[in-house]
Amino acid sequence: MTQDTPAQPKVSIRGLFKIFGPTDTEMVELVQNGMDKATLLEKHSHVLGLQDINVDMQAGEITVIMGLSGSGKSTLIRHLNRLIEPTAGEILVDGQDIMGLDAAKLRRLRQEKMAMVFQKFALLPHKTVLQNAEMPLSVRGVDTATQTTEARKWLKRVGLEGFEERFPAQLSGGMQQRVGIARALTANTDIMLMDEAFSALDPLIRTDMQDLLLELQKELEKTIIFITHDLDEALKLADHLVILKDGAIVQQGEPQHILLNPCDPYIEDFVSDINRARVLRVRSVMSALTAEQFDGDIEAGSTLERLISMSDGDTNHVYRVMQDGEAVGQLDMKDLVKALVPRSSSNEGARVA
Repeated sequence: MTQDTPAQPKVSIRGLFKIFGPTDTEMVELVQNGMDKATLLEKHSHVLGLQDINVDMQAGEITVIMGLSGSGKSTLIRHLNRLIEPTAGEILVDGQDIMGLDAAKLRRLRQEKMAMVFQKFALLPHKTVLQNAEMPLSVRGVDTATQTTEARKWLKRVGLEGFEERFPAQLSGGMQQRVGIARALTANTDIMLMDEAFSALDPLIRTDMQDLLLELQKELEKTIIFITHDLDEALKLADHLVILKDGAIVQQGEPQHILLNPCDPYIEDFVSDINRARVLRVRSVMSALTAEQFDGDIEAGSTLERLISMSDGDTNHVYRVMQDGEAVGQLDMKDLVKALVPRSSSNEGARVA
């Protein structure tokens, strides 16, 4: 019996460095030998943007890159379509190193492989909603009828049917961002880059946009690279979570695993104030089936908050965990209570600002 070969990542970043300054390539060796960001700036007047980034982004998944201001997350996403050129390293898309692309092939990559949704919407104010949504196909020279058909389809899908002839200034912020998402979907690319796409929106609208993105992703299975500084948003959206600090990866992996197993005091501080009951899923804290009787069934993907509500807070209950109609484990309410208590930071003095 042969083992299945792991799928090739849709996007793979290998040994990526970005140093800002006139002799950036000469600085890489200093950083590799242990020079930190502050020292590089003080002694050599160069800024360390990214340090030895290694990430695999799988097809059909949402990879969320998060960190505080200055962590390098927006710098990183702009490397994926070479809006920023790296100092060293490889960026592979479908196994091809895009650093070897000439100007024409790079333009084709940006038009046909990757679509971008920006924080500030980036809509053309003199064009209608429909014309903005048509833009990706327009620049490719696609015929007008196809442009209009595709743009109308995606505008309807994001809830903007009937707004096609309005201009961006006549829309709310949330509606403008829906146009941005429709435009990216009209491009029909495999990869969507979303740089702080929802951070300019009010909290309730932001939640609606997150729900819309997850709904669309369930249907379309795009490869999405999403940048955010908000941990709640990251935990809600991510299949794979990458946390940056000072241009380097502190921890990456499945979000539930990171929440339960922070590897560093910085991560411990990051996750310490999160509403764990709302974020953690039953599947993350369940154990093997051993009980003979259960107080009820709960879906593996349900939140702990929902199970607490079901149990009325009774810690004596044990629930059978179900997935796709089959029992896959059990959850003792006593284990649930333990999971709600964050691991205490080993460095209480180094709180995240």
